[in-house]
Amino acid sequence: MSDFKVNTILNPQIAGITTYKGSGMTLPVGPTEMRGGRGRMLLMGGFGNSPNNAYQNQIQYLTIATTGNSIDFGDMSVVRYVPATCASSTRGIAAGGEPAIATIDYTTISSAGGGNDFGDLRSATMNAAGLSDSTRGVFAGGYVNPIAQVTTIDFITIASTGNSSFFGNLTEKKQNVGGCASPTRGIVFGGHNPSTLNTIEFITIATTGDGTDFGNLLNGSRQGAGLSNTTRGLHAGGSGALNAINYITIATTGDAVDFGDLTAGAGWIGSGASSIRGIFSGGYVSPAGLNRIDYVTIATTGNAADFGDLVGPALYGAMGLTDVHGGLG
Repeated sequence: MSDFKVNTILNPQIAGITTYKGSGMTLPVGPTEMRGGRGRMLLMGGFGNSPNNAYQNQIQYLTIATTGNSIDFGDMSVVRYVPATCASSTRGIAAGGEPAIATIDYTTISSAGGGNDFGDLRSATMNAAGLSDSTRGVFAGGYVNPIAQVTTIDFITIASTGNSSFFGNLTEKKQNVGGCASPTRGIVFGGHNPSTLNTIEFITIATTGDGTDFGNLLNGSRQGAGLSNTTRGLHAGGSGALNAINYITIATTGDAVDFGDLTAGAGWIGSGASSIRGIFSGGYVSPAGLNRIDYVTIATTGNAADFGDLVGPALYGAMGLTDVHGGLG
């Protein structure tokens, strides 16, 4: 058999994963889970409008840097709305939620598919705030049945599986809270107990301990949504069709500042962010949910703009997570 020799390959691409530079070959690097690229937001569960009128187990996804409608991703192991959500750069987490479950699911964000069993919360907690750095997921506040707000904060190690552990306590009992994070700090916004609250608390994610006062929102808010890049945290919406967006500088303390408004005020909004964009989706305005998706540019101020629509029925309590949020650095 004679030898086969190739002297030059011009602009080759093999199955979209191998590239050539000059006369050498560069193979993909980094974790397999990231090779599809990052910048994806997932929305977990929710409560759907007619014709469903039921708790959902659906997961939806969108690409944050674009605009357009969300796409079906797969299903969680259980139906639920208002779970506490968080993520690393590869794995998304949904914990607890209504109807009074302790189940924690995880999924690989860059894939498409369903949720997998991670473990359980220490108690069946609903309407808690979820936040994370690159290693640890934290779930703060919420309520347990019979309806009773809690101060407790739980945490997990995202890359593992297992039940949550005790982290500390918030300064007061509260549910329907929003959360976000930088690589070091976790932020908990608003809530109610049963009065609607405007308080902001912070924790240091890598340690354990109790929440500390940060400042106040410009308005009391329950069922509002939080998101962040590494420096700035945003809080938007709330029950009673509140449409205000506030922002804070996470590394400092102090009261929130006006950012702008959502395209439509609502509570139980799903949220997530990249280093550039914040996304707010769905939400509840009596008597039904919304299917809108809004976006803002985090480093600026101004009103939200239209991104697209949710797939399927209009939803509220479909909580968001991303693989590029502010807690990841």
